[in-house]
Amino acid sequence: MSATTAQAHTFEVREDNFEAEVLQASLTTPILVDFWATWCGPCKTLGPMLEKLAAEYNGAFRLGKVDVDKSQQLAGMFGIRSIPTVMLVKDGQILDGFAGALPEGQLREFLSRHQVLPLDGAALEDSTEAQAPESPEETINRLQQAIAAAPDQAELKLDLALALMRAGQADAAQAELTSLPANLATDGRAVRLRSQLDLARALQGAPSLPELQQRVQADGTDWAARDLLGVRLLLEDDAAAGLDQFLAILERARDWNEGQAKKRLLAAFATLDDAELVGRYRRRMASLVF
Repeated sequence: MSATTAQAHTFEVREDNFEAEVLQASLTTPILVDFWATWCGPCKTLGPMLEKLAAEYNGAFRLGKVDVDKSQQLAGMFGIRSIPTVMLVKDGQILDGFAGALPEGQLREFLSRHQVLPLDGAALEDSTEAQAPESPEETINRLQQAIAAAPDQAELKLDLALALMRAGQADAAQAELTSLPANLATDGRAVRLRSQLDLARALQGAPSLPELQQRVQADGTDWAARDLLGVRLLLEDDAAAGLDQFLAILERARDWNEGQAKKRLLAAFATLDDAELVGRYRRRMASLVF
């Protein structure tokens, strides 16, 4: 990839060109907006990968770079709470996004999920074969090596804590989270991880998923089993089914265990990235509470 090729598909986003270069331009070409800063360690990893993909995809999308220190108004408009954060804008709307420095394989998966594909079909086939998704263990090893090489970049420790949680290593994730400096302890991803850990702790010594399902099927008012079933489903990637369990308790036994169902819902909302799902269940919760 030459610098000229990368520059052809990458541009700086500012308040004065956002309307034309991002919103209007996204009506014809998807725009990937990268919020970054010069002092951000993970940004230095993610940025070059995004620029490489922008060049390789050869116009299938354009990469807009927002320096959050220079364009604080834009960062505020998007609700950016941590960097790097990437948003995909398509047809004038924010379609999806993610926070943190994803590995290249997951970046390709993110793009393909939204039908953003290299214009050359052969290039897609070659890149898919060359870039297998990174396993949880590989992610952890990569981040541990990066921390060893740059121990002063605390953002990497937050990335490691998140990776450990995704790998099911809750205790190790908690240890990394506890060691974060104060400025990162309130980062949006750290707040989300804290909620995930609180939910994970509820499952210590809990029955298996099939056993909990059997208990709820046998007795729909077994609130303890329904509560744990909701937590298991939520953490095992069936968020809607988990939220339904908490709503069932809220509807029929609102005050059970000092209103735990409402607390579970609020904690769950803090862990989920699906804004549409969260909004739908917030409305359902509000209809039961108020």
